[in-house]
Amino acid sequence: MNTKIALDKILFLDIETIPQTYQYIDLDEKTKELFNAKNRFAQNEEKSFEMLYNEKGSILSEFGKIICISIGMVHKTTLGRTMRLKSFAHDEEETPLKQFKKLLEDHYNTNEHLLCGHNAKEFDFPYICRRMLINGISLPAILDLGGKKPWEINHIDTLKLTQFGSYEMISLELLCLSCGLKSPKT
Repeated sequence: MNTKIALDKILFLDIETIPQTYQYIDLDEKTKELFNAKNRFAQNEEKSFEMLYNEKGSILSEFGKIICISIGMVHKTTLGRTMRLKSFAHDEEETPLKQFKKLLEDHYNTNEHLLCGHNAKEFDFPYICRRMLINGISLPAILDLGGKKPWEINHIDTLKLTQFGSYEMISLELLCLSCGLKSPKT
């Protein structure tokens, strides 16, 4: 089995998210009810649903939205390799989602292509998929993971790679600092 991966077949990505409304009080009654139900075990005397919404509103795909999808692509040139960066951003979430889908369908649409991100298997990939479905956008093949077992999904998650079997979380910024690299978050 050949385990070599061509860098030009990998799309590196990161998403930025915000809550759909900035304040819990601005949610309609049904959405509040569903948010409360989803977070009922985290709520207590010290943490109100309002506080939980401030903490989690942007990271729960049902209550947040994507405002930016940033990608990096490695290209071979006559001088070696270059990294090209691009961001899809818009006030209306549907626009960057559609632009990202078009890029995937046009350039990352074979079994050789992979997606890569930090904590992407737990956050970025599912978040993008849910937000596409919520916005009525069909999933591109590379993100259509329904029915696949975790070990059948070949995407690369730098968090999983650097956990070495543990459950210890390390932020991308701390990982970069530890390795002497500039953080892509800046």
